[in-house]
Amino acid sequence: MQIKKIVGKKLKEIRLKRDLTIQVLAERSHVSSNMISRIERGLTIPSVDILMRLANVFGKSINYFVEDVSTSHEIVVTRPGRRDKTVYDDEQHVMQTESFTSGLRDPQFMSFFCTIKPGGTSGEDNMYHPGDELIYLVEGSLRIEIVKEVHILEAGDSISFKSHLPHRWTNVGPGEAKVVWTLSPFTII
Repeated sequence: MQIKKIVGKKLKEIRLKRDLTIQVLAERSHVSSNMISRIERGLTIPSVDILMRLANVFGKSINYFVEDVSTSHEIVVTRPGRRDKTVYDDEQHVMQTESFTSGLRDPQFMSFFCTIKPGGTSGEDNMYHPGDELIYLVEGSLRIEIVKEVHILEAGDSISFKSHLPHRWTNVGPGEAKVVWTLSPFTII
């Protein structure tokens, strides 16, 4: 089953089980009702930030929404071109991710290979969530702002930080930025 359908099905299932309307969920999560509807219908997959806001309402980890238990394993090998892919495409940025951990049963971290288009950004607002974050830049240039402290990463650079600190990122290079992104733990917000 595609990740979009898994996330949408689980979101709708838990929302109805908790007897919440889309509007009430939108108010509690600070995610637009239009976005929630699109997610539930399998038309889009939310960004990590949106998924964490939704998970917070239900006291779940984001793993709850993306893991298909019938297809999870204790050992997972991923190969280029055959990883689960998602595309985050909204008014603020375009980023494609390939999961290194999709299919791993109950992971304590999540890791992605991300391709960020030139000018792609996490948005004007800062993100923050529990846990730790590691960004390793394989190619390109990435501007990371953490608590108003700016770091410019070039190919081969990495940065680790406590992700409860307000942070945001922007691809400041002329080409795509290729990033290995790891978040730990697989967070309950």
